[in-house]
Amino acid sequence: MNLVRSAFVAAVWLACGLAALPAAAQQAPSPVPDREAVEKIVRDYLVRHPEVVVEALEAYKRQAQERERLAAEKAVRERADEIFRDPASPVGGNPNGDVVVVEFFDYRCGVCKSVHPLVAELIRTDPGIKRIYKEWPILGPESIVAARAALASRTQGKYLQFHDALMAAKGALDEAAVMALARKVGIDTERLRRDMKAPEIEAAIRKNFALADALHLSGTPSFLIGNTLLRGARDLDTMRALVARARKSG
Repeated sequence: MNLVRSAFVAAVWLACGLAALPAAAQQAPSPVPDREAVEKIVRDYLVRHPEVVVEALEAYKRQAQERERLAAEKAVRERADEIFRDPASPVGGNPNGDVVVVEFFDYRCGVCKSVHPLVAELIRTDPGIKRIYKEWPILGPESIVAARAALASRTQGKYLQFHDALMAAKGALDEAAVMALARKVGIDTERLRRDMKAPEIEAAIRKNFALADALHLSGTPSFLIGNTLLRGARDLDTMRALVARARKSG
């Protein structure tokens, strides 16, 4: 709003002040503008033409979105190894698939839980997709406990089953609830607790936070399908169309 206001102050002052002066006087040094008078002109103008503010804000929003898009594309190019080939990120689907779907998620995110069956169906029905899981626990301490436990379950070869159980879980996800789910999928919880403390678990989560920041992600779930960034959930047909586009582009 300050940018819009400044622009109007300058434009209105020039338009109103210079137009009122004869040509010779316009070339003479101008007195220092009276701030209150100029602001009154701006306010009066905006009251008569409120659509100008809407247009300016919409233009600013489009410019900001374009800057974010370009920055995200640059981050995908420059950090491709971290995004697509990080051994610390669990992999599902076809590890040698020709299209990669990357998901940033939080186990306490309701939208993540609602879209999870759709993503699972996408992977189930397309054997050419490699799925990469990016644990991004942004919703508090319970999210962090669940993310640590999920990553630690890889040492027992149970990540995919545990991930599905955590996504399907209702209610709280404190340590007791997480361990109860772990036992249900056959995980040794004593070993899991030890593995959760490994420094590489913390490093993997920190790396995902850094990637999310570089990609200008605003929340979970967020996806990369090929090189197309999606913020928020999408329906199955949209995801399939993006997979087809990524496959066609090579």
